[in-house]
Amino acid sequence: QVQLVESGGGLVQPGGSLRLSCAATGRIFFSINVMGWYRQAPGKERDLVATITSGGSTDYADSVKGRFTVSRDNAKNTVSLQMYGLKPEDTAVYYCYARVDIFSKNYWGQGTQVTVSS
Repeated sequence: QVQLVESGGGLVQPGGSLRLSCAATGRIFFSINVMGWYRQAPGKERDLVATITSGGSTDYADSVKGRFTVSRDNAKNTVSLQMYGLKPEDTAVYYCYARVDIFSKNYWGQGTQVTVSS
């Protein structure tokens, strides 16, 4: 079983930066194939923000390319999201995500609020 614990959300002004972190805990003796972040704004579906594989391949939503950077530490089972140039439309609950292929299972964190407002 994998538990994901997020930190780093908060209130930031437009144009500001914020860093989200997530740690996978539990008896992890297997590879976490994909880690990353999704977000859900009020009244909208949960959408991809960025993911990164254990090999370092990344995928970003078009809306965050060039502003957000996802990174991970495989040894520590952590993933981070560095966000620059934040816009009001980035306001959402951000969820940490992990995929373990050998179990064909997706895991989610509890979510952390990011609010971009002046």
